[in-house]
Amino acid sequence: MTLFAIILTLFIEQVKPLQVRRYVLGPLARYSLLFERQFNDGQHKHGMVAWLLAVIVPSVLILVLQTALWWTQPVLAFALAVAVLYLTFGFRHSSHFFSDIHLALRANDVARARQLLAEWRSRSGDRLSSNEVARLAIEEALIASHRHVFAPMFWFAILGPAGAVMYRLALFFNDQWGGRVEIGQDVEFGEFGRFARKAFAFIDWLPLRCTAVGFAIVGDFEDAIYCWRTQAKSWTFGEYGILLASGAGALGVRLGLPLHDDVGDLGDRPELGLGEDADADFLQSTIGLVWRTLVLGLLVLTLFWLGSLVGN
Repeated sequence: MTLFAIILTLFIEQVKPLQVRRYVLGPLARYSLLFERQFNDGQHKHGMVAWLLAVIVPSVLILVLQTALWWTQPVLAFALAVAVLYLTFGFRHSSHFFSDIHLALRANDVARARQLLAEWRSRSGDRLSSNEVARLAIEEALIASHRHVFAPMFWFAILGPAGAVMYRLALFFNDQWGGRVEIGQDVEFGEFGRFARKAFAFIDWLPLRCTAVGFAIVGDFEDAIYCWRTQAKSWTFGEYGILLASGAGALGVRLGLPLHDDVGDLGDRPELGLGEDADADFLQSTIGLVWRTLVLGLLVLTLFWLGSLVGN
């Protein structure tokens, strides 16, 4: 069921992309606000309680429902799996930004590419060069493919629809709550989001590395592993350094590196990857890398499915 549910969902999403802001992000924002109003007093322990109620309880309920349907109504269980994947997958959530940036850079319309990147990242970048726009677009695409495709697929393969729901909720609350615990970001919010960040890091630990391995296998394996081992730990923006170093090595492109936008230097961005500076051609290569990694994941699931048939 897992393999066919994923394939069907990917097909449906290509034909009819989900309006994610309307049907996912909007309801989740209201859902999040409900727990903030009831539990947020700036304390870590209350953030933990709120996260467990908001993420684990719905995931357990979905697990119970999918188990009951699997034993009584397999067709409904399959429909539930596809519906959950459609809501939690996001292959098309941001691909239009990436595609439009690619076309703009191909046409040497750097201003348009900057505008699209700013909309995608929700951060201005009017001083970015064409190479910097390409570099940031590749970074965003690699991270987005993991967060909205490969990681939900991993947890769906492990726990079924409940796994995909758990990851999607954990990701949302990491962005919504976890991102507000940094020093100076939101003093009134306090430590309420600390647990959301730690919990997501735990949930994402193995899928992140599986995605990085996938990039290496379908790209330049030797360079990807070398960059992972030698460069990832220097990335100061969380564990995505592993993903970006592996992806950059697999593509043969240089990511990271200092850059500037309207508000000045974006911070310490060490070099990731080997080879040439990013440009429009590497955006096309990134699309190929993501698709090959997706095919690899489906092949792995196919092997497990065939193995289960032989075992029975």
